[in-house]
Amino acid sequence: MQLLGGIILSLGWIPQIARILKTKSVADLSLNSYLLMLFGIALMEAYAVNLTLTGAGLAFLITNTLSLCVVSTVIMLILQYGGRNKR
Repeated sequence: MQLLGGIILSLGWIPQIARILKTKSVADLSLNSYLLMLFGIALMEAYAVNLTLTGAGLAFLITNTLSLCVVSTVIMLILQYGGRNKR
């Protein structure tokens, strides 16, 4: 259940990424919000690594890593299409 739920949550970012790529616009997105999300996910990733090393939490690590990748992609697209001045 955790793995399935985590995958669904991670894939929820894909429509946002597709929209950015289609419109090449990030005017309504907040870089600061996505940076905070990235920081929070990175902290959870460190916890997931720790859990996995103790023999539990592999599903948590997989879904967190996926979330980290897609949020990082959104941030890169914001920087590419919006620049640093359009936060």
